[in-house]
Amino acid sequence: MDEMSMKAIASKNNERQFEELVNSTKQWILRTAADASRHYVSESDDEWSIALSAFHEAVQHYNEEKGSFLSLASVVIKRRIVDHIRSQGRYSSEIAVLPDAFEGRLDEDTASGINLKVQEQITRTSMENSTGQTERTREEIAELQEILNGYGFSFFDLAECSPKAVKTKKSCCHAIRTLIASAVLMALMRLKHLLPIRKLSEASGVIRKILERHRKYIIASAEILVGDFPILGEYLRSVREEECNESCNT
Repeated sequence: MDEMSMKAIASKNNERQFEELVNSTKQWILRTAADASRHYVSESDDEWSIALSAFHEAVQHYNEEKGSFLSLASVVIKRRIVDHIRSQGRYSSEIAVLPDAFEGRLDEDTASGINLKVQEQITRTSMENSTGQTERTREEIAELQEILNGYGFSFFDLAECSPKAVKTKKSCCHAIRTLIASAVLMALMRLKHLLPIRKLSEASGVIRKILERHRKYIIASAEILVGDFPILGEYLRSVREEECNESCNT
């Protein structure tokens, strides 16, 4: 087994060693992402976050029976980049569906009635959207729910933890931008299924109290924006806007 493959196995459940592995292979990851996307990729590009997430996925699934780790990682990274490019073209002209969960407007019983509420969500938008988009919205919510299950909460829990005050929204917005801009922080979150509150607070300047209170909202928003959720992601487009760059720690 080569040295890189041994390091991958050692970093599977070790946060510090995983960070070291990422730092030592950063240029290789960038080149692999660039090859797949057919353009230059820097750490400020979406492809970098996607590639790092795929790299983390490769680490988690690697074992010595699969041959060289870098060979496996290359396949996974290129596959995820290609999927991202295809999804961008497929959904570029579609209309956003705005789930009430992100504004805290769902009834209190939604957490125990996920399927019913998903159906109600689809029904409310069916007059405005085609049958195809309605089905894709249902699929996105279901796929997101599978991811959030790993973190121990539901899509509809967001009704209770979404920020209401303008300053708090801006702070959460800045925290989300910081999180998705750091592939290492995203990988750590996905590795432990926990928001890396201390490191995120240090990186973003947002106080821990806000991060802890709105943990579910930040996690869900980050997973939507980094993942393949073009319809749900449109509702979070304000996170990408310049006015959200400023953090308000109140």
